Amino acid sequence: MHGTTQGISAETGAENGTENAVRTPRRRRPRLLTLLATALTLTGGALLFLPGESAPVRRAPAPAPGAQAHTAVTTGMAAALPDLTTLIGEREAFVRRHPGDAPAWAVLGAAYVERGRRTAEVTVYYPKAEHALRTSLRAARTADALTGLAALAGARRDFRGAKEWGEAAVKAAPKRWTAYGPLIDAYTGLGDYKKARATLEKLMELHSGPAVQAKASAVYRDRGWREDAAAVLYDASARANSPAEQAALLTQAGQLSWERGDFPDALRHFQQAVRLDPDQRAAQAGEGRTLAALGRTAEALAAYKSALAGQPLPEYALELGELYESLGLTEQAHAEYEVLRARIRQDSAAGVNDALLLGRFEAGHGDPEEAVTRLRAEWRRQPGIAVADALGWALHRAGQGKKALWYASIATDGTKGGGVRSASYLFHRGVIERELGKYGPARRHLQNALRINPRFSPLWAPQARAALEALGEPPDVPVPKSRKR
Repeated sequence: MHGTTQGISAETGAENGTENAVRTPRRRRPRLLTLLATALTLTGGALLFLPGESAPVRRAPAPAPGAQAHTAVTTGMAAALPDLTTLIGEREAFVRRHPGDAPAWAVLGAAYVERGRRTAEVTVYYPKAEHALRTSLRAARTADALTGLAALAGARRDFRGAKEWGEAAVKAAPKRWTAYGPLIDAYTGLGDYKKARATLEKLMELHSGPAVQAKASAVYRDRGWREDAAAVLYDASARANSPAEQAALLTQAGQLSWERGDFPDALRHFQQAVRLDPDQRAAQAGEGRTLAALGRTAEALAAYKSALAGQPLPEYALELGELYESLGLTEQAHAEYEVLRARIRQDSAAGVNDALLLGRFEAGHGDPEEAVTRLRAEWRRQPGIAVADALGWALHRAGQGKKALWYASIATDGTKGGGVRSASYLFHRGVIERELGKYGPARRHLQNALRINPRFSPLWAPQARAALEALGEPPDVPVPKSRKR
């Protein structure tokens, strides 16, 4: 079982000149204790011998599926799909008998949000979630209903709505820690990283545990503190309350490993996540991403197809399409791009805002001018780092290099908010700078992109290498001689 936690390793040291100052690594708990903590998570009510004890310690039995899912959805953690089904059935039956019960409607709404997120059946579950949560709110203006509406807005990428609902939830119950998670996500989506960090500090004063650690890891990652992000996930995975929760944490850790180009470590995390929870489709997509980087193309295609079968998200279709395109399989790539367009249209009917993803797709594979129009509007609504990067790339593809560099700088400059250590963002900036004749910065950013993750995309990483090779070595400029006095 050591694969569940051992691979979540903290990085040490700065990776290049643009890295934040080195932060003191957290002391890791001994490996044996970590293994025991992980075993406790997965054994439920089993008997377990501890070192130095002559008799087994009896553990409390695991909660019933509905109760376990209830705990997960009300704390913002992942729940197993079968448990969610049980919880939804129980709550639907209960509210039919007690239609004025505000807490029951709030739990049902939260379960619908999680079900929609896990299955991508947003046209079914997001409208149901909104109905349940608003019914709860009409019965009683509780923090639970407000938090659920914030989570639903965040799932739809409506970060302004998520901010309003989240702030209302915190105002209604400032000591209830579960209200803070969706608000952190909202501030992040709006590009207000200062408020996201301040809100995380308040959350950590109120509570500790896997849910809070997962949120802290995401904030640390956005700041470029990948060592801290990995360390808190290491602890969180050992303290997870269910296999589904641990699988979600391992998926998050796998993504961190992927981003820093540690493909064996990423693959271990993704595969272990799938073993713990076969419905963890984000981990299957992560497997596809990593296997493609390792050159195991047939396995990568199978992993992506499996992820799409269980959670047909348009971003998975984009990744699979780009993998096909990199292999010269144009017809298959275009088929996936059509799947992407169809899914985005379908999601839009359920109130999901996919402007960022559609803009990225159009910039790379469709109409750059349309991408610019969409992403400019998205930037006005929700000026986060991801939008800045996408808009910069779209402007470049549309031939507007100077404007493109302004946005690319925001996405990659820590002083402007772009603390994320993203190979893709640095690639975009390097290409833009090369086109503008800024060869020194272009060379530096392309080198950094490939240093962080040399195979960040099967389609775009080869273009990064080609652009860097075209730049050649920096010119050998002689040092000017000092003048004699």
